[in-house]
Amino acid sequence: MALDALNTAYEIANAQLEAGKASSKITGYFSGYYNYLKKKNTSTPSSPTTQSRPPADYPPNGVLRAHVLKAECCLQIAIIQLLQESVLSYVKCGLNLRRAYNSYRYVWQEYQKMGADHLAFMDADTISGVQFGIGSVHLVLSALPMKILKAMSAFGWKPDKQLGFILLNQCVEQDRVRSSMATIMLLAYYSAAISFAPQVMTAAYKKTAMSILLDAQRHHPDSALYLYFAGKLARNSLDLALSTQSFLYAAEISRGEWAEVAVINSCRFEMALNHMITGNWQHAAATFDYLCEQQYWSAAFCRYAQGACYEMMGDRTEAVIIFAEVPNLVVKKLGGRYSDIDAYVLRKVTMFQQSGYQNLDFFVPILEFMCIWNLLPYASHELLHAGLQRINKGLQSIQICEDKEQSIRMKEIAPDAPLPDYFNERASLLIVKSSILNVLGQPDKTTLDINWILDHKDCITSDTWTVPYALWEAGISCWLMELQTKSRQMWEMALDHGKHDFEHRLAVRLNLALTYTEELGYAEVKIPSETKSRYSLNLNFISKNTATLTS
Repeated sequence: MALDALNTAYEIANAQLEAGKASSKITGYFSGYYNYLKKKNTSTPSSPTTQSRPPADYPPNGVLRAHVLKAECCLQIAIIQLLQESVLSYVKCGLNLRRAYNSYRYVWQEYQKMGADHLAFMDADTISGVQFGIGSVHLVLSALPMKILKAMSAFGWKPDKQLGFILLNQCVEQDRVRSSMATIMLLAYYSAAISFAPQVMTAAYKKTAMSILLDAQRHHPDSALYLYFAGKLARNSLDLALSTQSFLYAAEISRGEWAEVAVINSCRFEMALNHMITGNWQHAAATFDYLCEQQYWSAAFCRYAQGACYEMMGDRTEAVIIFAEVPNLVVKKLGGRYSDIDAYVLRKVTMFQQSGYQNLDFFVPILEFMCIWNLLPYASHELLHAGLQRINKGLQSIQICEDKEQSIRMKEIAPDAPLPDYFNERASLLIVKSSILNVLGQPDKTTLDINWILDHKDCITSDTWTVPYALWEAGISCWLMELQTKSRQMWEMALDHGKHDFEHRLAVRLNLALTYTEELGYAEVKIPSETKSRYSLNLNFISKNTATLTS
């Protein structure tokens, strides 16, 4: 629906531009000359006079505004495509950003030519639209995965994130038609960046984001959108009670508005995440059930998350019944392919079904999702320790099964029983364990678990996402021990992996982290191509311990 509306608006703006080309130049001359005289008559005798070009040299204000409207349609289409998290969508996103930027740049160049008399030929709202547009394009482009950015740079087009921040802040300060949109863009970028890599980006953006939000809420205290971002930023500040309260209030005041359903469902999803973070599995399961009925985002995931919550509550019978519904809810999208989240939950449920759900002890589905979505840094230490107990129980269950199967091979020659193959199950448990240990401030204890994943990467055939995510956690371990250069080395290695679950989500996370390390002055690590398949990294701990990550 949103894409249809934006495409229609794009066609209308484009039709206006085509009509403008066919119109007489005399119309444009008189329109510009009228605005020029109006500006001249309103100036005071003491006002400084500046030389300006004849008004006929500038395009009519209506044409300039049509360019801005056309560009903003491309920008918003690109943002929607960015959220779809697929290679094709990222490519389309980049192309639409390019189209948007070309139109914005044309108007910006005309604005600069006008000099001090720009308000005589271009209204302030059009200027606001250009500032918002160019700033947003640079900001969105800077968040794209590194592979897409490299493809863009081949055409000589590179993002300037700092310019994006400057233009958006100028747009906010001028308090014109796109000031609120600029505020929302800044809040969306800051909150997304923090949530993608909380242990790295929180220190960089949290204070600035809170300042922007507080200023916006002073002018619009009952804005549902600002309350939504207040909930996300409160979570980033570990105030989960305030976060849930903000989402509740945002959902309540949106009732009766045109975006009521979208806002309420988005707030309910965020509240479900908060319930998971606090270990309130019953409320989380009920919320995901509601969202599944509403077909929000991914109905298959919502049903899967509901079942995972019942598994955490110890109600396996109900969990199995719910898991069995997931395959029927998966829908092919994006050119006949599954979305990342649908492909992930379908594969996980298929793994459960292969053992007749007898091996569910080998998995911690909800904690695994929380690890991928970077929700564990917001959880209490009590919940994290309880999670560690579940993980250790799963590892023990795997070990018992392996021992049983090995005992058969000790008694029989060439037994029919296959070799033990629990590499995927153990890898998923170990990556969650490593993430929890990092959150608990015990990065020195992650080395052995991360090494196991890296050493057995060729045996991990299903949960291949665990290998690059293990490198991400290795980087976090180094970061927590103030070994930022070594963090960058781990994250650079993670970029070499592809075609795994949530590849593009991790790519955005890596891009944000690597860009931030570069801004802090940590140089890029050059890893020789012949040693990329095997490398060694020493972690020098303050406690005089030394660990080695090897693959």
